Amino acid sequence: MLPPNTGTDLRAGKQIYLSLGSNRGDRIANLQRAMDELGKAGIRVQRVSSFYKTEPVDFGPQAWFLNCAAEALTELMPMQLLKAVKSVERTLGRRPGVHKGPRPIDIDILLYENVVVRSAALTIPHERMNERRFVLIPLRELAPAARHPVYSKTVAELLQDTRDLSQVVRYKPEARR
Repeated sequence: MLPPNTGTDLRAGKQIYLSLGSNRGDRIANLQRAMDELGKAGIRVQRVSSFYKTEPVDFGPQAWFLNCAAEALTELMPMQLLKAVKSVERTLGRRPGVHKGPRPIDIDILLYENVVVRSAALTIPHERMNERRFVLIPLRELAPAARHPVYSKTVAELLQDTRDLSQVVRYKPEARR
């Protein structure tokens, strides 16, 4: 006989992948705080990729980003997840401003199980993830075999096929003297 479900099953929920980036302020602290805040919002981060120093794309000049990918579990539905992610961004100081401009935190929903969402407010899988090395390289570290539900390609295949040539380098903090 199985014990009753007490709601404490840590593996319960939908598997999602997020992309996080920061290029204003203390980038490492911003990314770490974002993951803490995601947990408070019902998004349980399970694994995080290495941090990567990445060249800004679509808007410049601006400071380079630190980016990572996170694998998480959530019981939130896609629109609830979007609201939670936007709330975390606001908590960390993100304000409306220049589109694609500098920001303390940026969190994108990349994949939500094998769900496809197309609405004015939300697109899952992320509509440009296949065009972004700064998304695909950290995501490949966590889930190279995860399959894009629209293109039917793995993350590793998407990375191999991308035309993006922007620089993405594993971040190594300078040693303190």
